[in-house]
Amino acid sequence: MKPQVEIYDTTLRDGSQGEGINFSVADKLRIAEKLDAFGVHYIEGGWPGSNPKDIEFFAQAKKRKFKHARLAAFGSTRKKGVPVEQDDQVRLLIEAGTPVVTIYGKTSMLHVTEVLRCTPEENLGMIGDTVKYLKDHGKFVIYDCEHAFDGYKLNADYALATWQAAEKAGADFVVLCDTNGGCLPAEIAAITKTAVGRLNCKIGIHTHDDIGMGVANALASLAAGAVHVQGTINGYGERTGNCNLTSVIPCVALKMKKTCVPAKSLAKLKELSMFVDEVANLRHNPRLPWVGSAAFAHKGGAHVNAVQKLASSYEHINPELVGNERNILISDLSGRSNIVIKAQELGFKLTNDTPELRQILDTIKQREHEGFEFEAAEGSMALLIEKILTRKELPFKVDSYQVSVSRTHGKAALCEASVKVSVDRGIFKVNADGKHSRFSRLKDLNSHESEGTGDGPVNALDSALRSALTKFYPQLKKVTLTDYKVRILDGVAGTAAKTRVLIESSDGKREWGTVGVSENIIEASLQALVDSMEYALLKK
Repeated sequence: MKPQVEIYDTTLRDGSQGEGINFSVADKLRIAEKLDAFGVHYIEGGWPGSNPKDIEFFAQAKKRKFKHARLAAFGSTRKKGVPVEQDDQVRLLIEAGTPVVTIYGKTSMLHVTEVLRCTPEENLGMIGDTVKYLKDHGKFVIYDCEHAFDGYKLNADYALATWQAAEKAGADFVVLCDTNGGCLPAEIAAITKTAVGRLNCKIGIHTHDDIGMGVANALASLAAGAVHVQGTINGYGERTGNCNLTSVIPCVALKMKKTCVPAKSLAKLKELSMFVDEVANLRHNPRLPWVGSAAFAHKGGAHVNAVQKLASSYEHINPELVGNERNILISDLSGRSNIVIKAQELGFKLTNDTPELRQILDTIKQREHEGFEFEAAEGSMALLIEKILTRKELPFKVDSYQVSVSRTHGKAALCEASVKVSVDRGIFKVNADGKHSRFSRLKDLNSHESEGTGDGPVNALDSALRSALTKFYPQLKKVTLTDYKVRILDGVAGTAAKTRVLIESSDGKREWGTVGVSENIIEASLQALVDSMEYALLKK
């Protein structure tokens, strides 16, 4: 089905100009293949005249077949005073071998006179010459009107003349760009409507998010007649970023009821968002609309109670439509419904009639008051519920521990830890340092040795605890610590402040988080470590 709105992705070019983003050639090829599989219509690969990396990307991309998307090379109009056929930058655009070429040119009289420092007539010639030359070489040409809206507000007649110059030369699309990202939706809509009424070619929109209006401005332009929208995955881009396609795409499909990407691709939107973040080596933003982990998260007790009865009461769509899921959060704002839904997610047969429900809720609120946070610590949450429901002792407990750090001048610090644990087969003690650990059963002192390391005090403590427990629970050998975060809860207390430690663990099949809180960072770390091991042993 022919789309009513075409999606043009510029993550690999405009998005890569964002702070902290640096794609290798291999990264760009992987993202391009993912975008193609998702079903976007254009993938802008970069500017072949700007750097060797983009030249190499296009050389590699020629060898690949894209099933849905057309690859675009990006550049500018010819230089002033240089015939188009002699302009090296234009030559490289053709040599890139892409079916689509996107060029930008000046719309604003201010930029013509102060940046290009040429006559208004020469700027019109630069636009027309370049578009015609590319069309003569068989290219599908998209003309991006830089500063289209600011230029129109400054001198409407000249701005319109630049757009008409591109159209007359054969441009397939004239794309209006809010390059500074400072316009409001009403302005965007009015000027887009003018362009649609005065031009015969198709109109597109390219917005930036400098005042937080990138997506709103794109949608306003589409509502006014544009049929092509440019943006980036997750809103990557210079300054505060570009129009975020992970918001635009579902808005077009689910809110405006217009066709864009294939319907089956919508359910893969969150996956695409997280994939691009992963390749860019960026932590996924949980507060992204539609695809963030918080997009369908519910915390307030009244909200959760309503969602439990009628999901649409506080959810504008079914999260599964974009590959997301509902997330019930647990905190001191929680009500009974929060606990019931979260417990059921964790595998407990809990209902509103469970007698222990009130105790669970009160305990969580008290723990939250003390500084614990269970939103990302489902392992600790499950253990809390298990202890209250079953009233039974968990498989082990730490009776005592000791950690020391010493350093001799010129040598690395030596971290040592000893842990005494009680299991159902007796009391055991493990001493661990940076080289090895010593294991003994205190009742009969039958000693056993095992390897261990201690790159830091927490690592040494983890090594000692793990060495003790794997003797009896070999399945814990598969458990690894994948992340470790520390948060100071009361900064005014200085080094005596209470500390929250969040640990993320995995056994290769599942992942879970655990939390510990104390004025002592080692104690908080041990709490989270113990919970991690106990949760790994907890049967569903």
